[in-house]
Amino acid sequence: MIEIKNCSKAFGKIQAVNKVTMDIGEREVFGLIGSNGAGKSTLLRIMAGIIRQDRGEVLMDEEPVFENERIKEHFFYIPDDAYIPANCNALDMAEFYRCIYPGFQQARFETMMKQFHLDGKRKISTFSKGMKKQLLVILGISTGTKYLFCDETFDGLDPVMRQAVKSIFASEIMSREFTPVIASHNLRELEDICDHIGLLHQGGILLSRDLEDMKFHIHKIQCVLTDKKKEEELKKELEVLKTEHQGSLLLITARGTRREIMEKIQAKNPLFCEVLPLTLEEIFISETEVAGYEVKNLFQ
Repeated sequence: MIEIKNCSKAFGKIQAVNKVTMDIGEREVFGLIGSNGAGKSTLLRIMAGIIRQDRGEVLMDEEPVFENERIKEHFFYIPDDAYIPANCNALDMAEFYRCIYPGFQQARFETMMKQFHLDGKRKISTFSKGMKKQLLVILGISTGTKYLFCDETFDGLDPVMRQAVKSIFASEIMSREFTPVIASHNLRELEDICDHIGLLHQGGILLSRDLEDMKFHIHKIQCVLTDKKKEEELKKELEVLKTEHQGSLLLITARGTRREIMEKIQAKNPLFCEVLPLTLEEIFISETEVAGYEVKNLFQ
């Protein structure tokens, strides 16, 4: 388990991470999402012990991460833009990580290289962006670590390879103690793989919640009410995140269970009422708009 307690990090006057507190459970896929500059990459680097937080603490299996050589054997970090020496090939990188991680599985590495159709003797500098991402995932899985930190790992992968990586993650979780933490802007990719979501905004944590539980407690309803007064009453009775109008149709995104929301809407005797499926992307937009991050404010 990873525990992040009141963690803050600033670079000069820029507050990259601000009083973040959240837990990452074992054998779950944790998605770290947020607006641009929200602090996702900084938080991942703190979790990986690359930089030290200014305040608070980060514990992995009840031990601090920073300058803890023993605990660093428990995770593998894949940055968004990894540095790889110019003349290295994939076999060289495997040899390098075998020196660092005692549990590196060479046979597993070679098998996965064949499955992904990657040439281990080819210089990595000649790989495409997607091929480099594939290689880093293969190296990370081959180390056999308990945790895998991924910063925009799906960026650059084609749809087939994205699905292959998701399948590998699922298989690893089923067969051993394995917890991937994925920071990404691609919410649609995370939606069908993540168990838990942490939403960052302006360095702080807006929410950290089980994805299914999150969807259970926020809903989007479209309805037609007979007059404006009932709409105003409804806005006061519900915990509304967002409202839109499309002609006479009212779209409401609100917190609460489906039953709670529908009971209050039905009490207004709507001419029409229907629950719409809500995506992770829509939840992200709704939550960040409440925090003041919306398109209309960007151009003021």
